[in-house]
Amino acid sequence: MKAALLCAEQTITEVSAMISDETRRKLREMQMDALVEALDEQDMNIELYAELSFENRITLAIDQCYTNKNAARAKRLLNSAKLRFPDADIRALCYKARDLNPDQILSLASGSYFAKATNIAINGPTGSGKTFLGCALGKEACRHLHRTRYHRMPEMLEILNLAEQKGQGISRAVTKLSNYHLLILDEWLLDIPSERECKYLLEIFEKRYDKWPTIFCSQYKQGEWYSRLGGDAIAEAVIDRIVHNCTVIYSGDVNMREYTLSSNQ
Repeated sequence: MKAALLCAEQTITEVSAMISDETRRKLREMQMDALVEALDEQDMNIELYAELSFENRITLAIDQCYTNKNAARAKRLLNSAKLRFPDADIRALCYKARDLNPDQILSLASGSYFAKATNIAINGPTGSGKTFLGCALGKEACRHLHRTRYHRMPEMLEILNLAEQKGQGISRAVTKLSNYHLLILDEWLLDIPSERECKYLLEIFEKRYDKWPTIFCSQYKQGEWYSRLGGDAIAEAVIDRIVHNCTVIYSGDVNMREYTLSSNQ
């Protein structure tokens, strides 16, 4: 453990050396103090950033500066996102224990998937941290000033069913869900939706298709979605709108609740 920490310290020292005192002076002269402070903060957190490349560290530092500049608006967006874990953060993710790819996650955290409206499917067993990862990505989306909304699928279907009972309310509900820059659906297909509910889903994903991304957190793999959506033409249409442009992340087999508890003991 001591040898690993020394190795981490050496790595951070080498990376930090790439940002010389003269470079820091120039950054401050250009009124980029926030970037210098972000890099200094990284230097003070050796273990947290040791696994990341210099490029990824710079990306995170710039993202932090961007966030600080737009802090008030980002805070409003984060509050309205209603994330299940509002404190979830990309920087607090455990990578090694779950074989997550830091480069892939940090690329997504930068908001790269918005350009092509790429959906994200986070699969894994109960307790593997799917919701935490989805919320962490949602938080980054808010930091990049994207209107984000988190919903548990059972909760969202209930909203749609209640809207239908109000007549014209269903149209407004579908439009509202369709227009979020990022929609996070947790417990995706935990319950099997009715045929009517599948039609709602088709309308939502048709409107979002190639326009805005959706994050699906589910213990079911994509191969199981067809049957849980009814195994008919509507199910096929819903899946086509999702998987045509979708990045799949496996959250791992480690129960993160137990892992976090044991790590803190």
